[in-house]
Amino acid sequence: MKKLKHHFFILFLCLLSYANAQEKKTYKIHTVAFYNLENLFDTINDPTKFDEASPMMELKTNRSAIYKKKVKNMARVIADIGSNVAHNSPAIIGVSEVENREVLEDVVNDSSLISKDYGIIHYQSPDARGIDVALLYQKKLFSPISTSSHELKIFDDLTNKRVYTRDQLLVSGNLDGELIHVIVNHWPSRSGGEARSRPKRVAAAKLCKHLVDSLQINDPYAKVFIMGDLNDDPTNASIKDALKAQKDRDKVEFKGIYNPFEGFFKSGLGTTAYRDAWSLFDQIMITKPLLDKDFSSYRFYKAGIFNENYLIQKTGQYKGYPYRSWGYGGFTDGFSDHFPVYVYLIKEINN
Repeated sequence: MKKLKHHFFILFLCLLSYANAQEKKTYKIHTVAFYNLENLFDTINDPTKFDEASPMMELKTNRSAIYKKKVKNMARVIADIGSNVAHNSPAIIGVSEVENREVLEDVVNDSSLISKDYGIIHYQSPDARGIDVALLYQKKLFSPISTSSHELKIFDDLTNKRVYTRDQLLVSGNLDGELIHVIVNHWPSRSGGEARSRPKRVAAAKLCKHLVDSLQINDPYAKVFIMGDLNDDPTNASIKDALKAQKDRDKVEFKGIYNPFEGFFKSGLGTTAYRDAWSLFDQIMITKPLLDKDFSSYRFYKAGIFNENYLIQKTGQYKGYPYRSWGYGGFTDGFSDHFPVYVYLIKEINN
């Protein structure tokens, strides 16, 4: 009987030791995000672009002061994304609706971000409005290896004239020494109606899928992030049929793509609103290797929409919508007509 009690006591100590070991697990966490900066234009007329039609250039007075406030507002949001969990601003953030590299330099040199030492990856695209996508990254956390811009050639189905839109940005690099790939998108708008414009976004999705396929040919286990303002919801043909993104992580096949934002959309959440209806155009999707349960390297933890209270319109006709920067009266002192989106990556670290 004493031997039996002794064995139970030893077993108890082993279980207690195992439980304590489990409790002591600690993780490193990084935020990867995307944000549509809503017409972040400078105050200088560029004769090579149609920037005179931008909200900034349409201002008749206080243009310089409003530009500085717009920049400060954008920097504030970027600094806040993920900070309550990761205790840091995003390690990597894709952005859209920026006029040029100079406006991004002003954002990353704002007092709320300058200590983060963000690098900028940006290419001029042929977009008719003069807006581009870009990637910002904390230099101490992410080291780019290769960058490239990929042109989307699409044509109007009635006139057969080319529609000039945003290029897709592909960046490969090391996040804390681990190779990842990020594709930043801003797909064609729904101008002319969703149905008529749908083929343009399907074409954009096919280009994006081609980039993913190319990465997976070189490395079937490539960790790829697809992010952007897609001008489509997670259930639209561009994402479900062209990208073949899955809502359920358990159903993602080898070389497949997981879209954590489809669940949010089906729950009634969105990132932008129009005529009292929410859309979830801003998304981040990932390839299967980021879903593995082995946390010895960075894996997907969770996704979210950054819809903090200060980013929401409090009064008026658009109460409850994203608190946008521009309205019929000019600058509103707001932020963007889109909420940012983010994912957390975690890696187990030894104590």
